[in-house]
Amino acid sequence: MSALTITKQRGIRFARIFVTWALFALGALVLYHLYDYYAYSPQTRDGKVSADIVPLAADVSGQVTRVFVHDNETVERGQILFEVDRERLANALVRADATVETARAQLAAARREDRRYRSLEGVASGQDIDMRRSALETAAAAYDQARADRELARINLTRSQVRSPVAGTITNFSLRPGTYASAGQPVMAIIDRDSFYVAGYFEETKLRNVHLGTVATLRIMGEPQPLQGHVASLSAGIDDRERTTAAGTLLANVNPTFTWIRLAQRVPVRIAIDRVPPGVSLIAGRTVTVSLAGADAALNPAHPL
Repeated sequence: MSALTITKQRGIRFARIFVTWALFALGALVLYHLYDYYAYSPQTRDGKVSADIVPLAADVSGQVTRVFVHDNETVERGQILFEVDRERLANALVRADATVETARAQLAAARREDRRYRSLEGVASGQDIDMRRSALETAAAAYDQARADRELARINLTRSQVRSPVAGTITNFSLRPGTYASAGQPVMAIIDRDSFYVAGYFEETKLRNVHLGTVATLRIMGEPQPLQGHVASLSAGIDDRERTTAAGTLLANVNPTFTWIRLAQRVPVRIAIDRVPPGVSLIAGRTVTVSLAGADAALNPAHPL
């Protein structure tokens, strides 16, 4: 075997060793950056589209007589959704009007009697004069009560037409005419279309890179175009599931933890949506990946786990 052949074989072996170590170093660098990205960079795949849900209830009890909307319908603020027994409530308003007229007549009669007896001062006894004064005050109070009852009857009649307090979409709706609606008992839910936002749940190791106003890129699962937003607020606290208060004592009952691995808590961050591309459907509950400005940059962790 010639010296040239031996030299060539050594060169090939050296090249193999070099390539192997280079690939190992490259793999280690990639793993480091992946760990650094997922552990510290301000991004999370744990995000949800959220919105304010308005549980709508009738303000008066009664039978639902008419329903004007259906499930998943878009409604405007002030639009009539359904009616509750307007005929009975209209009758109550008529009776309240009659009661007011009766109270007004009784008040007028009490005033005449009071004036007449006061003009007879020195002839009629003081007791009779005081009795007519008391009768006048009682009639005035009854008249005020009748007017208040009439106003309540008018309010009930007005609110028998249940209107949408917000512009949005009705969801999970099954109300039908004939159903008895109880005052204060929700019968439908409306998703406020002006209240959509994204709740991003960031690990606590990433919070030092989360700041108010930071631009956010929002990728909804299944949608090809990203949304644009910004950090609106950061939650001030999360529930401590390890701490309870035992019955009969005010001392905290803390469960012992024996795990070797400490998992980072997830803290809710509210992301305001600034721009929605055409064709993208905002549906509360959809999964979102949230990336804040600078998430793709290499970050050097200042505080190791």
